[in-house]
Amino acid sequence: MKPVLGVLMDPIEQIRPYKDSTFAMLLEAKLRGFALRYTTESGLGWASGGAFAHWRELDVRDSKHDWFTLGPPVRSPVADLDVLLLRKDPPVDETFMHELLWARFPAGKRPLVNDPAALLQCNEKLFALHFPELCPPSLLSRDPSDLKEFIAEQGDVVLKPIDGMAGRSIFRVRAGDPNINVILETLIGAGRNYALAQRYLPEISSGDKRVLLIDGEPAPYCLARIPQGDDFRGNLARGGKGVAQPIGAREREIAAAVAPELRRLGLIFVGLDVIGKRI
Repeated sequence: MKPVLGVLMDPIEQIRPYKDSTFAMLLEAKLRGFALRYTTESGLGWASGGAFAHWRELDVRDSKHDWFTLGPPVRSPVADLDVLLLRKDPPVDETFMHELLWARFPAGKRPLVNDPAALLQCNEKLFALHFPELCPPSLLSRDPSDLKEFIAEQGDVVLKPIDGMAGRSIFRVRAGDPNINVILETLIGAGRNYALAQRYLPEISSGDKRVLLIDGEPAPYCLARIPQGDDFRGNLARGGKGVAQPIGAREREIAAAVAPELRRLGLIFVGLDVIGKRI
């Protein structure tokens, strides 16, 4: 009997299969003999027997145009799975939090990738700040005066929200920029939201490298996402060019420094973004 892997993810018909890491894992799981089950946020629930979902049998193919087939939805408990992949993309909103709480309901001892408690604890933008020696100069604040002072000190800064993805609402701001006020208003509102400010790293011209760690061990290749045209962002969703590259000595040093904490938290599959020598 085949082991069963369940995946909670965004609608599979909306992904870009040629660059989606979740899809790559599903292809590999199929090759390794797993039966695949798929659900989205609308299919989750709980009953006296524990967490359940309306799962659909999933078949995947290495194709850019016809990459999946789904069976009809069937309600069954999470306990029937051998592995559960939690692969829902941000934004980290109320729905996202509820999905992680669902995944924490007792469902027997089965691997969770990643541990939902760790995902609740570790914000994607902020976790790296636990390793300040590996990061560019950074400031997290809701206060415009704090952020303006940081911009003046650093001269060239990237500002971003802490719960976004795919390069959305990321700004490059230089000291004296007349748009600083409106950018800060956009990011922090009336002091409700945090903005993360970090010194701009010119090494972005060589790519923002996505380094994948599996149980703390780095994959031998990374994806360098290189900005194109007049956009400073390397995100593929913003037109960046993806180039596979062997990881270097610095990426290995960063992975070794971060790995013990990842293992302690139960973060089995992690992507680190490295620009130059910094995460």
